[in-house]
Amino acid sequence: MRQLNPTDLKRLHREWNRRSSGRLALLLDGVSSPWNVGSIARTAAAYKVEHVYLGGGALSPGNGKVGKTSMGTERYLSWSAFERSPDAADAAREDGFSVVGLELADDAVPLHMVTAGPDVCLAVGHEDHGLSQATLAACDAVAFLPQLGRVGSLNVATATAIALYELRRREWT
Repeated sequence: MRQLNPTDLKRLHREWNRRSSGRLALLLDGVSSPWNVGSIARTAAAYKVEHVYLGGGALSPGNGKVGKTSMGTERYLSWSAFERSPDAADAAREDGFSVVGLELADDAVPLHMVTAGPDVCLAVGHEDHGLSQATLAACDAVAFLPQLGRVGSLNVATATAIALYELRRREWT
């Protein structure tokens, strides 16, 4: 076994890209840490997120402090900012996405069981407070990531990475 060279990597990524017909977007509701936004931007670029909707004062992937963590991958993303996150959710819906909030909330379903179309905008919330009540109300569905250990929640960037992978994985199986 050997590590893949750059040409092999391009072939591998092209193969998985052909298996992926759904569209993904993100809604960042008040996510304000440059390290989290940078990590989310890098993951979003890796999973071919089409657009990032920023609401509730979320930090832009273009912010200079984000670049250290995103390692320049924000150049593969487009984004738009909204004062209110529910307005961002409305814009995502207008662009053809169903909005799925990722939150530990009443009536949330495990992400692998959520009913959503092929075009999903994943809404993730502030590092300490999660999704705002107004954003939760604006979601078409709310899901959570099942956890087994004694830790009650995940870092927003980690949760976003797992959720984006799961949304893509659903297309592949």
